[in-house]
Amino acid sequence: MPELPEVETVRRTLNALVAGKTIERVTVLLPRIIQKPDDPDRFSAELAGRTIREIARRGKFLRFLMDDLVLLSHLRMEGRYGVYGRDEPVEKHTHVIFRFTDGTELRYKDVRQFGTMHLFAPGEDLASPPLSRLGPEPLEPSFTLGAFRRMLAGRQTKIKPLLLNQEAVAGLGNIYVDEALFRARIHPERPVGALSAAEQKRLHEAIVTTLREAVEAGGSSIKSYVNGQGETGMFQHRLRVYGRKGEPCPACGTPILKTTVAGRGTHFCPKCQKTGKRIIHSTPSDHVREV
Repeated sequence: MPELPEVETVRRTLNALVAGKTIERVTVLLPRIIQKPDDPDRFSAELAGRTIREIARRGKFLRFLMDDLVLLSHLRMEGRYGVYGRDEPVEKHTHVIFRFTDGTELRYKDVRQFGTMHLFAPGEDLASPPLSRLGPEPLEPSFTLGAFRRMLAGRQTKIKPLLLNQEAVAGLGNIYVDEALFRARIHPERPVGALSAAEQKRLHEAIVTTLREAVEAGGSSIKSYVNGQGETGMFQHRLRVYGRKGEPCPACGTPILKTTVAGRGTHFCPKCQKTGKRIIHSTPSDHVREV
């Protein structure tokens, strides 16, 4: 699933490609992608004649801002956008086509068919689910060490499931949680309540630094991710533990291990990221909340 750096990269490229363009018509080829309204024909009718002013982001969601309408789009596992000429062949697994008045088209392609689209009035999207349930943005100035510590306070769970929970921190996913925990030298199964003040500080810094570096590199292309211009990311070449099972740890040389935490494949160094003495068992709060 594209995480914050990948979605932010798509947002930036789409802003350069389609901001200012006016939608002539919309063709929906897979109705279940459209979640709100529940009638695909109404979805198409409401978008016809609208001009895209800007593309914004909240967590892993793209927000297409128009004068009096917001299109909210979640890419889920493998959703992607691309801009084409209207005469170019439509590729397999293309589910929604936005035709612009200048003759170009924005096409949404999704092999897994898990992506979603909602229409909202301006501001309604931020005040309604799913966006209203999201936690703080880790790259915003408001994501201070103090705010991070308040989020951690009183949590009775392991650190990795908490960081994956979109209601705790928006936009983090499996790749960047593993990478941030490695940089902070914290085992993914450490109880949140066992983290020292120094570890909390290291982890906060690691989350922000990892995400910023990944955005600068255009995200990570692990499977099928490309940006709005069809370009792959480059941060996968800088990953330190994710996807590197059996390879030497870049810090100490110990082979990287892979286990399962909260149902997710998890990579870590057993020497640099020790479990500590306190052990907690899985609880209902260990289940990851995706929104």
